[in-house]
Amino acid sequence: MTETDVAEPVQAGRWAAYSVCLLAGFVTLLDVSVINVAVPSMQAGLHLSAGQVLWAAFGYTLTFGVVLVPAGALGDQLGRRRTLLVGLAFFAFGSLACGLAASGWWLVAARLVQGLAAGVVTPQVVGLMRQLFARGPELGKAGGAYSGMIAATTAIGPLVGGLLIQAGGPADGWRWVFLVNVPIAALSLPLGLRWLPRDRQQIRGVRLDLLGIALLGSGVATLILPLIAAEQRQPSVPWHLLGLSALLLACFIAWQQHCTRSGRPRLVNLAMLRQRDYAISAFVGMGYFVGFVGIPFMVSLYFQLGLGYSALAAGAVGTPTALGAAISAPLAGRAVHRVGRRLVVIGLAAVALGSAGLIALIGHRAGGLVWLLVAGPLLLAGAGSGLVIGPNLTLALQTVPLTEGSAAGAVLQTGQRIGSTIGIAVIGALYFGSLTAHPGDHLRAATDGLLGSTVAITITLLITVIALLATRDRRPSTQHGTPATDGDEPD
Repeated sequence: MTETDVAEPVQAGRWAAYSVCLLAGFVTLLDVSVINVAVPSMQAGLHLSAGQVLWAAFGYTLTFGVVLVPAGALGDQLGRRRTLLVGLAFFAFGSLACGLAASGWWLVAARLVQGLAAGVVTPQVVGLMRQLFARGPELGKAGGAYSGMIAATTAIGPLVGGLLIQAGGPADGWRWVFLVNVPIAALSLPLGLRWLPRDRQQIRGVRLDLLGIALLGSGVATLILPLIAAEQRQPSVPWHLLGLSALLLACFIAWQQHCTRSGRPRLVNLAMLRQRDYAISAFVGMGYFVGFVGIPFMVSLYFQLGLGYSALAAGAVGTPTALGAAISAPLAGRAVHRVGRRLVVIGLAAVALGSAGLIALIGHRAGGLVWLLVAGPLLLAGAGSGLVIGPNLTLALQTVPLTEGSAAGAVLQTGQRIGSTIGIAVIGALYFGSLTAHPGDHLRAATDGLLGSTVAITITLLITVIALLATRDRRPSTQHGTPATDGDEPD
């Protein structure tokens, strides 16, 4: 397959096509965060066991993370348009099955289908962004829009969930958390058929690296499972799986190197990781999400458990984060072409300062107006988020071949999913560990959790600055250079 197979020029209607991608990305990523506020309603409606709650909440995260890279490779070979639309149709089916679930295990099975479908859709969004906006200022603007979408789903997920549960009632409100996806997908499918660029790849020409899929999928699964168990404070966390994960991932890397040397179909072009911007972006993406996810998570926990806010009210407290990202993300998209990696550094610093500001202000009740005090730090953290996500992705993709756009995006997104899972597990452990040591002191617990977020973001910031200084950051406009290859044509 050559770049002309996917680089169909789409001058007219590119932003219309990209809007379909963003809508598909929004609805699939929203289900990562919206589920947290729906758990009590699900338990009341279906009388779920503890195990069913765990799998209903985090089976989505697990299957989502496992399938990302194989789905990215599939989209590059099979065609991103058809892969995204098929994934979106299955996501709608899974959402409908969740909303109609009559038992706990029915819900769990439907959530697993949802996660698999979301993992198929998500890499195509990044691949189509790379295809529609090859490089330069327009790629930066597209990255800014993507950044705003991700930040919005993270910040407003609890608010959306609270609104839907309040509207649907305590027993059945959780069903609307899933059913709302169906009309969004139903709208996206015909729009995608009309506006997305047609695929030139032939279905019969697809050659997948099945052993690579098995090694990577099992490696990611054995990494995520103990983190989920730790997050849920399970009595026995299978930490031994981390060793198995390391072994499986090492075997995966060795197999990918063998595939490259022998000319066999490969799942990931490891040469991408030798590209400076791509490698730095992969690290920043994972480290940033380790820290950032803890901010809305801690705010939601503290305002609900510590101050007695409803799920809806606690979700509303986090809306300044989405507002900050909505303001900064488009500006960052326009500026990244000129400013380069320094923009990401500024964003990381803003997120770290916002998190530190929350620590300083969250304990001041101010006559019950603490939500007003924390709005400033949350706005700053959201603005910083808008400066990080889109520019970081843009800088990573600028030298990636068009033929590998979905797979390259999927590797980055897998790191983000792993980072988010690590962040919630570690920061949640800090919160609940503090509560165990100091029963009833939710303020101290939230402060400990936010401190964990601040430290993670600060470490990511410092390492990024060191990498920036060591390599004398070049602007994107000078890097129209050589895409990542292994000296051969992409498969």
